[in-house]
Amino acid sequence: MDGDGENNDAARRVEVPHAQLAPDVLGRLIEEFVTRDGTDYGAVERTLAEKVAVVLQQLEAGEAAIVVDSESETVDVVVRCPR
Repeated sequence: MDGDGENNDAARRVEVPHAQLAPDVLGRLIEEFVTRDGTDYGAVERTLAEKVAVVLQQLEAGEAAIVVDSESETVDVVVRCPR
C-alpha cells in the first residue's frame, strides 16, 4: 500500500480534545462508548459510573482520544499508542 491510504484516513479522522466538549456531552459520549455491544472490561464487573470514570481518566491522562470520522459520521474513543 502506498501512503495515500494513510493520508485519506488522517484527513477524514479528526481528534477532538475532550476538554472542548460540554461536560454533559462528554458524559453522554463516554456512556454510549462504554455501553456498546462487545465492550469488555475483563473479569471484574463494573458499574456504568466506574466505566465512565475510567475512560474519563484515560482521556485526561492523554492515554485515549476522541476521534470523529467525517466519512462514516461516527465518533469513537481510541487508545493512543505510546510514543
